[in-house]
Amino acid sequence: MEFYSVNKLFQKSFQENWERPALSNYQGITLAYKDVARRMAKLHIAFEQCGLEKGDKVAICSRNQANWGVSFLAALTYGAVPVPLLHEFKPGNIHYLVNHSDAKVLFVDEVIWEGLSAEEMPGLHVIVQINTFKFLYAKNDALWQIREHLNESFGKKYPNNFGPEDLDYYEDSADELALINYTSGTSGFSKGVMIPYRALASNIAFAHLAEPHIKPGCEVVAMLPSAHMYGMMFEFLFEMSLGAHVHFLTRVPSPKIIMQAFAEIHPCIIIAVPLIIEKVYKSKLKPILEKNRLFFRLPILDKVLEKKVCTELVSSFGGNFEEIILGGAAFNPEVEGFLHKIGFPFTVGYGMTECAPIITYAHWNKAKLGSCGMAAPNMEIRIDSDDPHNIAGEVQVRGANVFLGYFKNDEATANSFTEDGWFRTGDMGIIDEDGYLFLRGRSKCMILGPSGQNIYPEELEAVINSLTYVVDSLVIEEDGGLTALIYPDYHQGELDGLSRSDLEKRLNDALPEINKEIPNYAKIKKIEFMPEDFERTPKRSIKRYLYQRN
Repeated sequence: MEFYSVNKLFQKSFQENWERPALSNYQGITLAYKDVARRMAKLHIAFEQCGLEKGDKVAICSRNQANWGVSFLAALTYGAVPVPLLHEFKPGNIHYLVNHSDAKVLFVDEVIWEGLSAEEMPGLHVIVQINTFKFLYAKNDALWQIREHLNESFGKKYPNNFGPEDLDYYEDSADELALINYTSGTSGFSKGVMIPYRALASNIAFAHLAEPHIKPGCEVVAMLPSAHMYGMMFEFLFEMSLGAHVHFLTRVPSPKIIMQAFAEIHPCIIIAVPLIIEKVYKSKLKPILEKNRLFFRLPILDKVLEKKVCTELVSSFGGNFEEIILGGAAFNPEVEGFLHKIGFPFTVGYGMTECAPIITYAHWNKAKLGSCGMAAPNMEIRIDSDDPHNIAGEVQVRGANVFLGYFKNDEATANSFTEDGWFRTGDMGIIDEDGYLFLRGRSKCMILGPSGQNIYPEELEAVINSLTYVVDSLVIEEDGGLTALIYPDYHQGELDGLSRSDLEKRLNDALPEINKEIPNYAKIKKIEFMPEDFERTPKRSIKRYLYQRN
């Protein structure tokens, strides 16, 4: 692919969209592109006066908000390396990652700062309160003075007011390190993924190609964690590259708040994880379907009802979107099948932090049921299998989106690539004759059956999760058999007049029905109930490694 400077792309976008709204806190402040540029310019002055050099690391740990976007873009366009940290990390983990990344500056949310200590992060020169940009800590008196006189310094640098012609952002190159993104995966401790500028450029170019209807002024709701590559790329960086307006949900994005925001903002695209759609399906659609099951079997009424349900569902998501793009976790086949049947405009993509993040995608009207699309532009896929169309093998990829390696972890980097240079995703799948990828599960999660069969717990969990009163499940290997850990919807059971023991008995009694739908070698031996929800990553995937017993 022909490379272009990502920072110069942002510079052009800011100049062309100077007066347009850029970043909003939902039900709070709105910053125009000129306001964001002004704040970034002040931070550039502070960086320079603090002695920050090109390539130095700037950590950012905060909930989604407009100033998160300002801080990230300020670091990137200065030539520093932003290190976004998920605000859900525990204080000890944040201390470790700030130190591990060699960060010299930390932007932090005031709520998170309460649990942190500057003494635990000796490499930092300054710690900045992200909501106000006031310094919370400075290594010496001279650094404190920089913040005190920042407005004065800004006035001296731009005596004739600050305008679009004053922007001159750092010009990056293709294989240069753009950012470090620490994973929060389902299988263990965080690794620092080194993302090059070519991967950002390729992902932005892909989004322009895939969603040409998104123009300057388009509205987007950012509900995924911005510190995670999926949300950062497709709810923020892509939008900033063309003059769209991003609304950050600053509170915990519960389904109620999300649907309220969609109804008010009418976003032109929706980026989501499957859990959000699954909750809407289970709470709103499934009860209606079960009540009207007879009508849905009559061919003429069936089509009328399907159209009505689809129209109402589109309306509940704001009614103005081209498609909903789902990623980050497996999609429940029952929900996927129903939405596909009624013609709801959704598609399932596939990506990883290590690919910044996109690997495969297909527009909703070209998507295949059960697939996560075809190789994205600038990417190639192969399956490590003797029969890639029928026998699952590891999904391996190469192309412009692929990362440089893991920060300070040469061993993990070496293990992640094949001898001929393909990135080993750790996911298992097959690919059909048209190039559509069908995932089977994580190779790390795969369980070997009694006669050597490959059992993918995700496929069994999809069957269990389709049961009424199941919020989520996890299948583990235990004592030579399979155990299903189930987190039931006790609250809904209570509303329906079921006690905890009644609900658990009902689910236990469903075990023979579950086992009818899965192969003999993958039968579930027993069910155990979780008193509370599983621990999850910010993508809402279950942290599987916490629940393994063998």
